[in-house]
Amino acid sequence: MPTNCLALLSFSYHNKRKYFNIKPKQAMRIFITGLLMSLSLLLAKAQDNTATISGSITDATTGETLIAATIAAPERGLGTVTNEYGFYSLQIPTGDSVRIAFSYVGYQTISRQLYLTADQELNIELNPSGVELGAVEVKANSYRDRVNSTEMSVEVINTDQVKVIPLVLGESDILKVIQLKPGIPSGSEGTTGIFVRGGGSDQNLIVLDEAVVYNPNHLFGFFSTFNTDAVKDLKIYKGGFPAQYGGRLSSVIDVKLKEGNYKKFSGSGGVGLIASRLTLEGPLNKNQDHSFIVSGRRTYIDLFTRAVNNANADNPDATQIPDYFFYDLNTKINFKLGEKDRLFLSGYFGRDQFDFESDFFNFQFDWGNATGTARWNHIFNPQLFVNTTLTYSDYQYNIVNEITDFSFNLGSNIRDLNFKTDFYNAFNNQHTLRYGGNATWHTFNIGRLSAGSDDGLVNFSAGQEFDGLEFGAYISDEIKWNDRFTLNAGLRLSGFNNDGQTYLGIEPRLSSVYKISPGLSAKASYARMYQYLHLVATSGATLPTDIWYPSTERIKPQRSDQVAAGLSYLFRDKYLFNVEGFYKDLDNQLELVDGAEIFANDNLEEEFAIGQGEAYGLEFSVEKQEGRLQGWIGYTLSRTIRSDFQTISADAQFLQDLPFSPIYDRRHDLSIVASYEISKRLTASATFVYGSGDLRWLPEGRFSFQDVELADFQSVVPDFGERNNYRLPDYHRLDLGLVWKFFPKWGESDLTFSVVNVYDRRNTFFLFFEPVGETVIGGDNGIAIPERIAAQQVSLFPILPAFTYNFKF
Repeated sequence: MPTNCLALLSFSYHNKRKYFNIKPKQAMRIFITGLLMSLSLLLAKAQDNTATISGSITDATTGETLIAATIAAPERGLGTVTNEYGFYSLQIPTGDSVRIAFSYVGYQTISRQLYLTADQELNIELNPSGVELGAVEVKANSYRDRVNSTEMSVEVINTDQVKVIPLVLGESDILKVIQLKPGIPSGSEGTTGIFVRGGGSDQNLIVLDEAVVYNPNHLFGFFSTFNTDAVKDLKIYKGGFPAQYGGRLSSVIDVKLKEGNYKKFSGSGGVGLIASRLTLEGPLNKNQDHSFIVSGRRTYIDLFTRAVNNANADNPDATQIPDYFFYDLNTKINFKLGEKDRLFLSGYFGRDQFDFESDFFNFQFDWGNATGTARWNHIFNPQLFVNTTLTYSDYQYNIVNEITDFSFNLGSNIRDLNFKTDFYNAFNNQHTLRYGGNATWHTFNIGRLSAGSDDGLVNFSAGQEFDGLEFGAYISDEIKWNDRFTLNAGLRLSGFNNDGQTYLGIEPRLSSVYKISPGLSAKASYARMYQYLHLVATSGATLPTDIWYPSTERIKPQRSDQVAAGLSYLFRDKYLFNVEGFYKDLDNQLELVDGAEIFANDNLEEEFAIGQGEAYGLEFSVEKQEGRLQGWIGYTLSRTIRSDFQTISADAQFLQDLPFSPIYDRRHDLSIVASYEISKRLTASATFVYGSGDLRWLPEGRFSFQDVELADFQSVVPDFGERNNYRLPDYHRLDLGLVWKFFPKWGESDLTFSVVNVYDRRNTFFLFFEPVGETVIGGDNGIAIPERIAAQQVSLFPILPAFTYNFKF
């Protein structure tokens, strides 16, 4: 299989500007050939005289499975980690006694002395560490696992760490924390998109318990839809994508919810300035083999705004304040159906509601996501594990505006029904084979508009509807050639069908690690990705009016080829240094033409231009996750370019001929995050971010013209130059936090204080233009004669203190 993948890599390199135009039978032959070569390689190297230990690693206090826990036989040089479902499998030579160590970050290590003569199931419960020395040992082992892993361009977020980082309005937000990692620009206030390594906001695959979330934001981008109390694990891939992931170009953000406490009933929550949250979890039966968790959060800004509006109801000069609130609800139920089977049912429901009423019009705007997941785990034997999942996703927004006797409704919607199955086969200690497939049925309602008058004399509607089938199949093999070199080779076949048009894509994946020394390794990766969905309205806008559009006969799928290489160095078992360089080639990138009309359009494709892109950069990071002082420093130097755009319609215009950078291109991006445990009760934290200003497309001048027939009519027209021709001032901000812990008899609690933008930096939220003139005195009245047009800056956050009370029982 490695030879096959290298051949595909060579083919893709010499044909990087062309789309694979192969027939389905040819694609299937290639995929089956790769599968058979991998299986034959595995069978040829199968080990004899070994026994397999397998099982799951869980938290002794809650029963939660632990992801990426380490299982090692140090004296034999053997080891593995649990997969994303907590399952592990390790082959041990029979006929001799061997010590097996089980460890996980923040937990006490457990050792077992085994004498194996046959396969054995061994489920282990680990206790949270209360001994500092043990914690240090486990964290060092975790760093070594990361240094030795073939995974690169990957960030894992610890939810406990998220809760001490100071954030806007005191609300911890796991999605905002990942923007403090290198390669993911932190952005400015009010920016809803996540831009990874020069990719657009639509190029991130965001999944919650394996269901796709299309818009992961609340409050116009200030908060994410993920309630930190309900999140078990978040992992983001910036490159080197495993073969089981597909459908997006730039990143995979995999969020997993907690399973619920199997041991006892418990809860947690918090009360803040604008929102409160509550999470409850516990066992469903006395046998402690079923569990549940339910987690909810809601803002109450609307309660204050309504009170103010009611108090000013009789004042005709009072300005009405819009009503706004959001809520989200996570639920999950888990059943252990036996020793080999588990069933998980989970759902997410979230909504934002914005209302404004006046004497002349009523405006309502709401948007949100709903997801559902049914997942079944089955263990066929000590080496073979399967996960089968059925998911449902629904994202929509609606705008309703009523003006006197006239009203209109505008909205967009995408729904998915997805079925997938994934096999995890720990064939032997040299090979871990993964394979599976998925199929997703998409339903699109695009830019639907209906409007009319109360008397029925005016009535019209517009919009488009599509159905599409997206599918994929994959195989990958992690091959340990020797003690120093490990290779993960994968192949994915993807496809999309819409209205009789079928696209197929072959996506080779390669990642490797070479251990130069016990604490130093070199890594490299290559990944080809195809994306069959396009985001028309950028998520960088203030309002989340996103329109997802499928690939059609004229709109080809997006494609990316990314290569990356780097070094990982573990220093004194405390500090982990990483440096990575990457280059990404992008094809079939979509931009809107000049003067595009995206709403009430029955032929939206006419508003598109298709072109090329590239992104490249260097990322540096150092982190320390043990001891009283913890945190990380990340720096990114990068550039993103778009070029060669051609319009779909001959009547449309895209006047930019030269290469240009998208608005999220950021040359420098720096993040410093630190927390210090002053005492058992008191922890201080700080975050500093710096970045080159985002780009904007601003007019270079203005000209005026006067109508010949209507001599009194004069119009001023802005003169736009090259796209994204102005870079905003540099963005930087310092935030401070303080967590004061209490230890009541019933559990734990704390007061979290935070101050955002400590030195009151007025960063640019947006710009507007207004005339600046000289006042000329003439008689009793002063007349201002405009001399020039000046840009004015609007800032969003001054220095902003906040507090939150958190509790756990």
